[in-house]
Amino acid sequence: MTQQALADACGITRQTVIALEAGKYAPSLELAFRIARTFGVGVEDVFEWKA
Repeated sequence: MTQQALADACGITRQTVIALEAGKYAPSLELAFRIARTFGVGVEDVFEWKA
């Protein structure tokens, strides 16, 4: 899946996807669920929490 395809599926910009991938942006809970749902997996399969 391209960055643009993910952005389109989740209603965000490609720049937001780039920032997420680079670890420069933490998504809202709603966005995290949208991204996980797009891939058909759980949130914990896409994101991890580092305290």
